[in-house]
Amino acid sequence: MAPRHHHSDHRRRTTTTAVTALAAVVLAVPITVGCSAVEKALDCAQLAVEISNDVDDLQDALTGAAVNPDDADKILDALDKDIDKMGGRTDNADVGKAVDHLQKAVDNVQKSVDSGQNPDLTPVRDAASELTNVCSP
Repeated sequence: MAPRHHHSDHRRRTTTTAVTALAAVVLAVPITVGCSAVEKALDCAQLAVEISNDVDDLQDALTGAAVNPDDADKILDALDKDIDKMGGRTDNADVGKAVDHLQKAVDNVQKSVDSGQNPDLTPVRDAASELTNVCSP
């Protein structure tokens, strides 16, 4: 019988690959760019990956065999904290706009969860993807 691969294993490999690729791109930035710019890019990329993982966890919590609102609430809280970290660490307009889009999408999911409805995670995924794109150097 073939071994079963869990969704989280694939996600971990994808995340590791994304972080490695982002780090390689950031390290290839010319030396003329100040260290703080490289640090900001790495920080942005790392937080974008954390947010992407939070979104994956939220998807898992909301689509599991037994949907657990407590798990969803914990993940939404983690997302809010990561979004706050991202917003507080950047002065880049594009990143700020992506963070705003993500915050609005997460707020809508929270409202749906609070009212017992099945939330649409598409806007959250789209906003997280936008954030990843603007954080990529």
